[in-house]
Amino acid sequence: MLNVPTLWTVFVINFLALGLIWAYVAHAYPKLEAARFWTASAFVGAAGAITALVRLLVDSMLPLILGSGCVILAACLAAMGIRRFYDRPVSWRASALIVGLTIAILLFFTFAYDSMILRIASHVIGQSLPLALTLTLLWSERDGRAAPGARLAGLVIVLMIGIQSARAIGNMLGGDFSALAGGQAYAVIVLTMLFLSMTLNFGFLLMAMDRLRGEVADLALLDDLTGVANRRHLLQRLAEECARSERSGEPFSLLVIDLDGFKTINDTHGHAAGDACLRHFTLMAQTRLRPGDMLARTGGDEFCVVLPSSSLQEGAAIARRVLEVCRQDAAACTDGDIPIAISIGVAEWDRSIGQFPDRLIAHADHALYAAKKNGKNDFAVYDPAPPLAPEPTGLAETARKFA
Repeated sequence: MLNVPTLWTVFVINFLALGLIWAYVAHAYPKLEAARFWTASAFVGAAGAITALVRLLVDSMLPLILGSGCVILAACLAAMGIRRFYDRPVSWRASALIVGLTIAILLFFTFAYDSMILRIASHVIGQSLPLALTLTLLWSERDGRAAPGARLAGLVIVLMIGIQSARAIGNMLGGDFSALAGGQAYAVIVLTMLFLSMTLNFGFLLMAMDRLRGEVADLALLDDLTGVANRRHLLQRLAEECARSERSGEPFSLLVIDLDGFKTINDTHGHAAGDACLRHFTLMAQTRLRPGDMLARTGGDEFCVVLPSSSLQEGAAIARRVLEVCRQDAAACTDGDIPIAISIGVAEWDRSIGQFPDRLIAHADHALYAAKKNGKNDFAVYDPAPPLAPEPTGLAETARKFA
């Protein structure tokens, strides 16, 4: 025989444990704002269960009503956590309206018009509504795939709503699945909801783990100083573009960019000023790139730009735009500013390059060397038979190993 008070006690202990787990997650990962809402949801749910247990000690319906209000608030907080997880705004006013209106309806169907059936139906609607509104978020695809944790959480929410709805319909058909009945049917419902609540939080944990794993993966491919792609990410992208171009025959272009006189900036103004120049150049260059173009910092004052589906002429046009914005910025510099000048080499993928990114990088390096030789602060395109033959750069050597 299942004992309802014992199950509710287990419910309290379980939610307190979940609250502690989420509190630790929220403290360890402060940027995961959703964890704070899920922490509050677990503790408020535990408070609701404790309040409902007081009904066993006093002859009043108020503890059940207040406990029901806490459970509905916990559902609202869980739904708000889901919305924040997906960077959507939350509405405290809407949550307060749902909780307040549900409690008011429960009080009415308790003291003004006593109806257990309508009380249960009101509780089911109040608890289910905020969670049901998050299903489209949980089941949406991000980056072309569905998150397993989000899918699990969505499925659990559907099951919870279905069980609660079946309980309400069962009461309407003459059954007694209320807390006052204390029968085995109600005990089974409590046990099932306890299991589903744990599973729902497990789904939230999977969502958080997936998000954190993605952030770690992104950090491994981003430059710490500028926030753009790093050398590793660039080489991966070049390998992908070379393979795609070899299959389709469609060319793409590469820009290799070098900041002129950067060592002098570091020696004269200090490394902090040099770092500021690198970040400033990154922001300027990004204003002249197209969606889908990838800017990467390959080390020191060296940058590359991958231009998918772009001919040599289109690459030269992008290089001219980046060069012009730097010239305009340098012309606008005052005495306290440090002008930035750049040289750019432009090269286009062709069949001779195949799936070897180092060859394309070497071509762009030749063009960059020509731009430097012509007086710097300019760009040059790759000549298949260049008169200049510089030594391969470190990036080209790394690309050869990567290929």
